[in-house]
Formats: sequence, C-alpha cells, structure tokens
Amino acid sequence: MRVGLYLNTLGTDLDTLLARMRTAAAAGFSGVFLSQLTSLDAITVAALGAREAPGLEVGTAVVQTFPRHPLALAGQALTAQAVSGNRFTLGVGPSHRQIIEGSYGLSYDRPARHTREYLSALVPLLRGEAVEYRGTTLSVAGQVEVPGATPPPVLLAALGPEMLRIAGELADGTVTTWTGAAAIADHVAPRITEAARAAGRPAPRVVASALVAVTDDPDRVREEVAGRLGFAAGFASYRSMLARQGLSGLHETVIAGDESTVGRELARFADAGTTDFLLSPAGDEPDQARTLDFAASWYADRP
Repeated sequence: MRVGLYLNTLGTDLDTLLARMRTAAAAGFSGVFLSQLTSLDAITVAALGAREAPGLEVGTAVVQTFPRHPLALAGQALTAQAVSGNRFTLGVGPSHRQIIEGSYGLSYDRPARHTREYLSALVPLLRGEAVEYRGTTLSVAGQVEVPGATPPPVLLAALGPEMLRIAGELADGTVTTWTGAAAIADHVAPRITEAARAAGRPAPRVVASALVAVTDDPDRVREEVAGRLGFAAGFASYRSMLARQGLSGLHETVIAGDESTVGRELARFADAGTTDFLLSPAGDEPDQARTLDFAASWYADRP
C-alpha cells in the first residue's frame, strides 16, 4: 500500500501548498492529492507542484463533474499531465446535491447516469480520441490534443454500489472518504474489483483518504472535526456510508491515537485491499507534525 497526503486547498495559499508538496516528496510519500473547493484550482496547483517535487504523483480528490464539460476538463487534465511530466492523476466525482444545486445552480438530476455518461465521453477524450457522444444528461463532440501528454489515470469518487460499479467499468479506480478499513474490505474493494473484472479491465486502484492524528488527546481531535466538518454528514452519499458502517458522525472515522494505534489502523487498511492511503493530518500543529513524521517512518519501513 502506497501512502500519500491529501491536502485541503481551502484557506491555504499557493506557496504553502507547494511547500507542503516539496516536503512530502522529500519525506518519501508516494503522492499528494488536492481537494477542489471554492478556492485555488486543484489541477493547476497539482501541475505546479509536480514541477517542484520531482518523482511525486500529483492528483485531485476530487474535481466536480457537473460544472465542467468533459471537453474542458480533458484539456485541463491533459495540460496538467504534460506540465507534470505525466505524473498527474485525475480524480472526479459528481459532488453533492447541496453543492451542485445550491452553489452552482445546476440540476443534480440522476447523478449516477450523469457520471456514467460523463466518463464515457471523458476517458476517450483523455486518450486523444475524437468523441461524438449524445447522452441523456450531456452531449460532447470534439477532440483534445496535447503534445507530450499520456492519458492520465482517472479515479472516481464512489461509495455506493452503483457508483462503484461505474468506477470499475469505466475508471482506473476509486477514491473514498469517511470510509474505514472494514468497509473497504467488505464493500468497496470487492464491488469495484468484480466490476472491473467483469468489464475485462485491470485490477482497479482503491484509494482511501482519512483524517489522521498521532496525538495524546484523540477525543479533542474528534471533537474539533465534528465541529468543523460535521455538517457534511447530511450529504446523502456520506450519510449512507456512515450508516453502512454503523456510525452517526464523520468524526467517528478519524484515525487518532498514539503511534501504535495509528500504525495498527494503517495496517488494517493495507490488509483490506487499499492500494493507496491518503493521509490528511488532523489536530493542532504539534499533532500534525508528529503524524507526518510517524506516517513517513511507517511507510518507509513497509516491505
């Protein structure tokens, strides 16, 4: 299992993000994935970071599909791939009704159908193919050519059975959030792997992201997460995943405790079939520094 970092772009300036990417590369982490919120553009930052952090995989987790036409996103992703020296991975997802309708003013009708049609057009575009696609939720006619860019891997944010099926059939893997090791083992990995096998595709990547804190006060960390992010438990896909795990709040998925506790949890993710673990440091600054030091050491010691 590779171990990388998940960085939140909201409220963080460009120089700080680039510095964190350089630090991640120097510490030996496998990659850095960036959130796409109403802040810095994650694809642009990823491309810039790749230039400053040689050898590091860079990616998004995730870019919302509804606001970006496949032709536009393909051009941007292939440009990032060229800038990065072909080390860019594109994570996409339909996001949530509250965001797409509430913030963008777009219809969130039939998100699974939209996602299937979106990937049906996007993936060939990323291969440089001419696409003529007419679906029920979108239409695409065109081709994108970016010299020097290979098709970037595509990950789909998928938690429910139908989205995992789409990810296995059309994408190169999935990226999850608020999902523990048991749910990866029992739900995510088997479903996406079977879908990929049935479609004749290679074994998919299972990329799991989680908030992690090596700390002497795990309750404090979880309370802080509940206060800051607890509202997102109202999003339908997150609510369903929490229910599947017998949980009621996002803070319950936070991995927090001393080094041995966090190490055991990381090992559980590896045993569950996670191919890539994206760690988002939580807690105060000393907690985060301790977390990064431990995670880098844990990863370096893995066979």
